[in-house]
Amino acid sequence: MATSGNEPSRSDQAASISDAPFEDRYFLLIEAVQDYAIFMLDPAGNVASWNSGAQRIKGYTHDEIVGRHFSTFYTPEDIAAGKPTRELEIAATEGRVEDEGWRVRRDGSRFWANVAISAVRDAGGRLLGFAKVTRDMTDRMRLAELERASEVAAQVQITRENEQKRIARELHDDLGQQLTALKMSVALMEATLATKTETAPLVPQTRALQKEIDAMAMSLRRIASDLRPPLLDDLGLTAALEWLAEDFTRRYGVVATVHIDADDPHFNEFASTNLFRIVQEALTNVVRHAGASRVRIELACTRDLVTLDIEDNGVGATLNLPAGSASFGLLGIRERIRQLQGTVSFASSPGEGFHISISVPVAAVQ
Repeated sequence: MATSGNEPSRSDQAASISDAPFEDRYFLLIEAVQDYAIFMLDPAGNVASWNSGAQRIKGYTHDEIVGRHFSTFYTPEDIAAGKPTRELEIAATEGRVEDEGWRVRRDGSRFWANVAISAVRDAGGRLLGFAKVTRDMTDRMRLAELERASEVAAQVQITRENEQKRIARELHDDLGQQLTALKMSVALMEATLATKTETAPLVPQTRALQKEIDAMAMSLRRIASDLRPPLLDDLGLTAALEWLAEDFTRRYGVVATVHIDADDPHFNEFASTNLFRIVQEALTNVVRHAGASRVRIELACTRDLVTLDIEDNGVGATLNLPAGSASFGLLGIRERIRQLQGTVSFASSPGEGFHISISVPVAAVQ
């Protein structure tokens, strides 16, 4: 490839670098590094050299920082604790020290840094200074924090579901049985009262009491099912979704239909719970915001992918509005799908209904 008369070719550039003295090549190498702050300290800890990576990470130019003590980069808490001096002492004694912690940029902002300080000595062992290498680890630390937060959130969610399951079981089995026994006792009392003329007028009251007990039992079953429908654990996600749609239609008069495009999808408990809660949250949003008369729920499974679509014919929404209380349920749906390593998209506009489209890899649900 031709080059301009004043521009050296690549072969000329390579030759000029290889022909340069070792000190110059070393300097060029250090200057080329952008991801690390690499600089020298004198034996007292004052900055003696400064590379372009150090300027990018810490914000100081060469003239601003050379000659200043390296404790400038430490937080006030670390300075008060004597950390800079202690690290130099360890490096001088053991040859090297490595640390991770907060450091301070020129503008006062903090970043999480991995720092290595190595003692530099001459052939006779005399301490000439220290070589210091710093890497900005803030993004990696934040990613690790997000991963830990995600793990904690998933564990909290599992714990909450287990607690809801326990409470639902106790309500259904314990309190439900007590109400059944109470109704039987009232029925027996009614039979006894009906045999005597003087107590016969009390029979209508006992019948009214039985009706109240029936209403209590119905409310109890509804509360227990809202906490954790037994069908989800006993018969699986398909049966639970069909029950949810029927119950939703009966309660709110909005026709909800479920179509499962799979023979008998088998999901693990975590996936089944998340998908069920997503549909439950979507239906709650329909009641609160959509003004719809119809909701369609479709679950399909292929060899590699599980898809879930929830669509209503309601008033729709403007999706680019600022986040508010009305979008909290959608945030919960996003978080559940993220835990399943899937994707979710929302499609809507005023007067055009609302559509939630979800895709989850099969490997994450089995």
